Amino acid sequence: MRHKGAVLWALGGACGLAATLVVGRTDLFGRVATGDAKRGSYVQDAALADEAAAGVERITRAAEPLATPSPAAGTDWRPSEPLEARPAPAEAATGALFSPGLDWDGDHHCSGSVVHSPGGDLIATAAHCVYQGGFRTNLAFVPGYRDGAAPYGVWVPTRVEVDPRWVEASDPDHDVAFIRVRGVGQPGRRLEEVTGAHPLGLRPELPTPARLVGYPNDTEEPLGCANTAEPDGPTQLRLDCADVPNGTSGGPVLSAAGALIGVIGGRDGGGDELTSYSSYFGAGTEALYERATRD
Repeated sequence: MRHKGAVLWALGGACGLAATLVVGRTDLFGRVATGDAKRGSYVQDAALADEAAAGVERITRAAEPLATPSPAAGTDWRPSEPLEARPAPAEAATGALFSPGLDWDGDHHCSGSVVHSPGGDLIATAAHCVYQGGFRTNLAFVPGYRDGAAPYGVWVPTRVEVDPRWVEASDPDHDVAFIRVRGVGQPGRRLEEVTGAHPLGLRPELPTPARLVGYPNDTEEPLGCANTAEPDGPTQLRLDCADVPNGTSGGPVLSAAGALIGVIGGRDGGGDELTSYSSYFGAGTEALYERATRD
């Protein structure tokens, strides 16, 4: 099975290396923090966030905003022919999740998307992209990223929320994370005002038409694929599309109407060469979202 997040990061969690890391120590996966492990919550250290942003700004450039429709409006849906992921246009509310520094992940290691929230400052990704033995402290999100361009700037976490069941046992049924963010050099500006956002699609009725989007960690453009999202037992969603590679973890699974009904992750670290998975967005995701959006 091919893990669709950072391979070395996942291996570190499996062999117990990451559990020994603390903020201030840089090792195979960079700095990590304990946070509130019982709750599954981490308040991001501002200095470390600014350090991560500076690292991303060194390798990106400003660009004009994308000429894309509101993500909430959705797009005309049709299944991909053939059912293989292909390069896709960048979208304002989807982006690459970077982890600059000495973590062996390359520039961007996962993907994420903007999800509607009362504060207008929330992104969704996979829990394994942000927590393995501790919370990653070197994260930065670039919405609409393509070929080194950051048309909406660089955004860094203020809080990271995962389910305690992920913290305890890397439970694939709870491989979801919500991150509240602030714009670097954009005081008072809210992400959702800049990019738009996908509504959260809790308890989606399956099967349903859907598409996925994500950033392979060895390319500088997103890819996408559309097919019917199917249930895979009561706690997983699956979407059969070939060639969805490493780095796409955390990328959105979107309904035909543009609702966020999953993030690439869950079973088998997100899937294999033929299938992508997501933890099902049920009561656990709803509770996590409500916690993430509270002041």
